Amino acid sequence: MKEKKETKVTSKTKKGKTKEKEVKNEEKKPIKYDENFCIFNNINQEKMQQIVEMGTITTNGKYFIHCMSIIGQIEGHYVLPKDVKSTKYEQIIPALVSIEQAENIKGLLIVLNTVGGDIEAGLAIAELISGLSKPTVSIVLGGGHSIGVPLAVSSKYSFIVPSATMTIHPVRTSGTILGVPQAFSYFKKIQDRIVKFVVKNSKITEEKFLKFMMNTDELATDVGSVIDGVVAVKSGLINSIGDISTAINKLYKMIEKEEKTNKKK
Repeated sequence: MKEKKETKVTSKTKKGKTKEKEVKNEEKKPIKYDENFCIFNNINQEKMQQIVEMGTITTNGKYFIHCMSIIGQIEGHYVLPKDVKSTKYEQIIPALVSIEQAENIKGLLIVLNTVGGDIEAGLAIAELISGLSKPTVSIVLGGGHSIGVPLAVSSKYSFIVPSATMTIHPVRTSGTILGVPQAFSYFKKIQDRIVKFVVKNSKITEEKFLKFMMNTDELATDVGSVIDGVVAVKSGLINSIGDISTAINKLYKMIEKEEKTNKKK
């Protein structure tokens, strides 16, 4: 136990006289967790800290799998306000590199509930996920909107719960832009990158995806479509309807299949 140090602070009174008072320098207290909760859920304080700070956890069930949550707004090169829930790419990218390198981690489960956000940051994360050599499964809970669509299809197999929705719309920006052909040409190039990635990593056709994106009959003040889980699966955008247990079981099967393949080699 470290002793608490006391320091003397000199201050002036209203009459101009100086007086000294002792102030205790207390150490910063660590975050406290409910001990019963941690024991019941087989979670130690280190793992609980990982959940609080990063929104990720490595679980030791049938296999070691890493669960990564992509929630709120995808933060880009500008820091979002503190009252906005966000996913930070500077945390996710190193975590994905670590998962690829870790021998004990056999698979990755991505849980999505995002409103979208920065395009380049979202695409960077999606490209990394799609490039992982390990089995990956994603599940959309609540919503997988905007740039959340490429993130949802970036895994090797994707799920969506029936009540979840996905918003597909053209590329848009906020702030001042120049009303010149070059600006719109730039938007078109960004949009093409998103469309190509989604088509490559799912079963939806480019024609069908663009039809969702350019729909003018559904949204009152915008262009695009909001599709639910059933439509997402029927269109080929998402592989299957399912819940969290379905997603984990699928990931286990993919891990088992990969291990059998590696043994034959």
